[in-house]
Amino acid sequence: MKKEFIKGLWKEHPVFRQLLGMCPTLAVTTSAINGLSMGLAVIFVLFFSSLVVALIKKLIPHQVRIAVYTVIIATFVTIVDLFFKAQFPEISRALGPYIPLIIVNCIILGRCEAFASKHSVSSSLFDALGMGLGFTWGVFLLGSIRELFGAGTILGFRLFPLSYNPLIVMILPAGAFLVLGFLVATMNKLEQK
Repeated sequence: MKKEFIKGLWKEHPVFRQLLGMCPTLAVTTSAINGLSMGLAVIFVLFFSSLVVALIKKLIPHQVRIAVYTVIIATFVTIVDLFFKAQFPEISRALGPYIPLIIVNCIILGRCEAFASKHSVSSSLFDALGMGLGFTWGVFLLGSIRELFGAGTILGFRLFPLSYNPLIVMILPAGAFLVLGFLVATMNKLEQK
């Protein structure tokens, strides 16, 4: 169980090692809170989708399994989307269409197909938690770096003096690619040691 949980945090990190879920990773990480919110939404959807798929995997005909997985995932994405709209409307507006697009996030469909449909419920839940937490720390770190250099703050707290001249590129799409490339290179360098 520990192995299933740990692998998503570093060795098989969904963002920095497998380069999965790039749309939300690059599009919504203009701030730390956006990254954290997207990460928590993905954890919820991945955890409960993996639970349901692992529970009913033997009941699903092989030919329609992907369609069934998509319906399961869409159910939990709808719950998250409505929850954000009701409880956190500003974050819901900031994340825009990327919450509903979790339905087609390849991390979730990939984990349902490659893992939850072939393993026990408990192993699937540890896998989902590890991958979800790995995704969350990845997008939170990316959002924090972009917010720090793009606005001088992290989670709204000012870390650079008011005289700091923000690097506007960091809150633009090019900034997302720059930071992602830096983080992937850093992770690869650390892995070589």
